Amino acid sequence: MYGGKSPLELLSGTSSKSWLHDKWAPGAGGVLGFMGACYVNWGSGRPLFSGIQKHVVAAVGLGALALTMDKWRTQYFAEKDATLRHYVELHPEDFPTPERKKFADVFESWQPIR
Repeated sequence: MYGGKSPLELLSGTSSKSWLHDKWAPGAGGVLGFMGACYVNWGSGRPLFSGIQKHVVAAVGLGALALTMDKWRTQYFAEKDATLRHYVELHPEDFPTPERKKFADVFESWQPIR
């Protein structure tokens, strides 16, 4: 049930990220911007791809906005994790490493009633 890590090891931030991690936010923002421009054209009764410059500007603009928001989010959570890590370092007695348990110790015995 428990991986045997101490609370400081859990907050160390050594998790690996996939190759898609840094491409997801700007890609999704770009697709949303492009589709938003298509939706505006559809709503006004114009062909979907007319005024292609609007599509490019919307895709690049929302992609950049999504990238900026993703970087802000990453920085915010890094600061939050650093604050938690510092608190755990100052109060190690409040965060003992839990003992490792087996499933057999956690589950109660079960007898089916038929």
